[in-house]
Amino acid sequence: MIINIHSHGPATGEEWVLKNVFEHFDRLPGTGWYSMGLHPWYLRENDWKGQLALLRAKSEQPNVLAIGECGLDKVCPTDPALQKLVFTEQVKLANETGKPLIIHCVRAFDDVLSVLKHNGNKVPVIFHGFYRGLQLANKLLGEGHYLSFGKALDLKTLQQVLKQLPPDRIFLETDDASISIESRYQLAAESLQIGQDSLSLQIQKNAVTVFGPAPFHYDN
Repeated sequence: MIINIHSHGPATGEEWVLKNVFEHFDRLPGTGWYSMGLHPWYLRENDWKGQLALLRAKSEQPNVLAIGECGLDKVCPTDPALQKLVFTEQVKLANETGKPLIIHCVRAFDDVLSVLKHNGNKVPVIFHGFYRGLQLANKLLGEGHYLSFGKALDLKTLQQVLKQLPPDRIFLETDDASISIESRYQLAAESLQIGQDSLSLQIQKNAVTVFGPAPFHYDN
């Protein structure tokens, strides 16, 4: 089993995919595995409360495994105060439902950690699309969080970062890029200097730790 922890497309081949939904929550299918969240790029002052209410209702479906992607982004034009408010509400929702958080974070890591801390977060946290350096990676891991690597793993500098991280704290993803999850496993295995089969088994263990065993025992 090859696990893709964050994608905007359907599964291919033997891939197990957690597909992200950030809009049209009312159209969520009853099959497949999903994460759902209010992305900071697409927040609107006039309707976020209604979207949050719909997210809250749909998050009760058993095939919704995580809340997110959600978080903070200092590059996008969305008002920072609105971003923080909506992110906080989603942290609370994740803890109410006991479902993990998948985090979108751009230049706001200290702020994200602050929101998690001040809201007493107890659920697992995955920072998706990690692209930064070893110091920040170790800081996030030191807080008990997970890192997911995707397109940026093409960079030699990020491969060097991954090489120094414990395999039991990582995931791999394709996000919305035109790349295969197999290519991410190949790069990660080479960086970690382990076989791809060993890496695949380790990430399966990581996924069971975060999401529980049920999603990985059924063909959905």
